[in-house]
Amino acid sequence: MHSYVEDAYNSNAFHADCSNCFGLCCIALAFEASSDFPVDKGAGIPCKNLKNDFSCGIHKNLNLSGYTGCTVFDCLGAGQKVSQQTFGGISWKEQPQSALKMFQVLPVMQQLHEMLLYLTQAIQRGVDAQLAHALRKSRMAIETLTLASADVLLSVNLPEHRRQINELLVQVSDQVRLESGRFNKNQDRKKGPNFQGQDLIGKKFRGRDMKGSLFRGAYLIETDFKNADLRNSDFIGADLRNTDLTGADLRGSIFLTQMQLNSAQGDCRTKLPGVLAKPAHWRAVGLL
Repeated sequence: MHSYVEDAYNSNAFHADCSNCFGLCCIALAFEASSDFPVDKGAGIPCKNLKNDFSCGIHKNLNLSGYTGCTVFDCLGAGQKVSQQTFGGISWKEQPQSALKMFQVLPVMQQLHEMLLYLTQAIQRGVDAQLAHALRKSRMAIETLTLASADVLLSVNLPEHRRQINELLVQVSDQVRLESGRFNKNQDRKKGPNFQGQDLIGKKFRGRDMKGSLFRGAYLIETDFKNADLRNSDFIGADLRNTDLTGADLRGSIFLTQMQLNSAQGDCRTKLPGVLAKPAHWRAVGLL
């Protein structure tokens, strides 16, 4: 069984490893026929494309088959954690009585991993000592939960944990966004613009200086950030579906997830924080 204690804060721990998962996202999660999926599927029902070895039968042709939602989804490492840690590497096929509980634990673990990722990103930004101590304490508490039994995980009060962590993340955001290099008329540091919760669908910010912006919970669907400077911005909970990040600079930005990037558009010139990978579907410069 793989040990997660050693590499809990390694960025690889937040990347999906389907080879060590029992196809949980293909069973546990529900989806409806839409532009992202060609059919309806209920929670706990295996996708018709799931093979006996837990791999996907149409993985190379997901987009062509109408399963674009699968190319966007990322469990943040929760799938392999549940499969190998929580259930000790014993699959729901080998132990059918554990199937329902395993499927129920997946979304809980995914949310805990999301919190763990945010806390890790926050600590890596080198915030003040008092805040860093609180972040590490909170991260340890969440990590301990991810190593708990299935019954404990299913009893976790996720909203309360999110509330406590959010208070810390807001403080981190304020400190990071002050690093954006902006100054007021008195030459005091200031944060970038506040777009929290705003509807920016389809808005044009091409080539703009957006450093230190707050996009918390903002709707950025098809927003044009081509060649924009988005360094040290906060993207927690932002909707980046079809957002144009072509050539944009997101270095130093915080609380971005791989799933957000997977749903956006970009190219090889797009600059990302170190823990994130450029999605395979992003275009090369020569194809723009």
